[in-house]
Amino acid sequence: MGLQSLCGRVLVGFSVSLLLFAVTFCYADDKTIQVVGIGECADCKESNIKTSHAFSGLRVTIDCKVENGEIKTMGEGKLNKDGKFVVSLPQKMVKDGKLKEDCYAQLHSASAAPCPAHNGIESSKVVVIKSKNDEKHTLKPAGNLKFSTALCTSAFLWPHYKYPPLPKLPPFPKIHSWKKKHFPKMYLPLPPIHKKPFPPIYKKPFPPSIPIYKPKPKPPVVKPPSVPIYKPKSKPKPPVIKPPTVPIYKPKPKPFIPPPVPIYKPVKPLPPPVPIYKPIPPFYKKPCPPLFPKVPIHSKLPPFPKIPPKYFHHPLFPPLPPIPHP
Repeated sequence: MGLQSLCGRVLVGFSVSLLLFAVTFCYADDKTIQVVGIGECADCKESNIKTSHAFSGLRVTIDCKVENGEIKTMGEGKLNKDGKFVVSLPQKMVKDGKLKEDCYAQLHSASAAPCPAHNGIESSKVVVIKSKNDEKHTLKPAGNLKFSTALCTSAFLWPHYKYPPLPKLPPFPKIHSWKKKHFPKMYLPLPPIHKKPFPPIYKKPFPPSIPIYKPKPKPPVVKPPSVPIYKPKSKPKPPVIKPPTVPIYKPKPKPFIPPPVPIYKPVKPLPPPVPIYKPIPPFYKKPCPPLFPKVPIHSKLPPFPKIPPKYFHHPLFPPLPPIPHP
């Protein structure tokens, strides 16, 4: 019993140590490689489409070219509502911090169809290393993954479900000719005939004009300096001494005499003017109206019309007819 328990303890200890070694070995060899990028909608602003609707359902795959020349998908990820994506790659693809093969980020629509590269294939090449440490390698494409909503349809812009056709209805009952409504025939105007313009006539361009080269300007002729002619120095003339001028003396000014004091005589007052009286204008009194107004004189009245008599005389017997004569 003691030997069996000892063997069991040794076996358990050996298995635990082996498990710890395997875990540490796997942990030391487990390095994550991620490709981080951003998708960009090229025509959302012109088409008035929200970017979150354009990104819904889109996926990104990392396709690498292996040694035999085939293209193999190494990872796959989805775009979030902001257009960002994260794709994990196997650890064997990186060696000394660089990718072994040429890898490209390919955008796929909601129907899993590959979307055409908007900026060329070089912008989707995974070449730029964003960050690197001992446990994590983060890569990203050379540029943003641009796409057009017309060529890369999202889940929001996916066409509606095509329902089966409706069943055929029974035919309408025939209407009697008496109950039919006869509408007048309408003749629509003929569509206008648009004549195609004539193709442009190609005119052969004139040959370029022959350039006219002007001769180079001649260097300026430098003349020798002229020989200076020196004139003899003239002797200065003797100064002319004029006699002094005779001074002119002004007479002394007369003394100031104040003006005499004026004597004012009293002025006699003028007599008052003779008043001129104007005659008073005459005052006319308005006559009083007459006490009794005058009766207007009318002409004679016309005669009264005669009134016909009220009763007429009726004979008792009617008049006899005339007797015919033979």
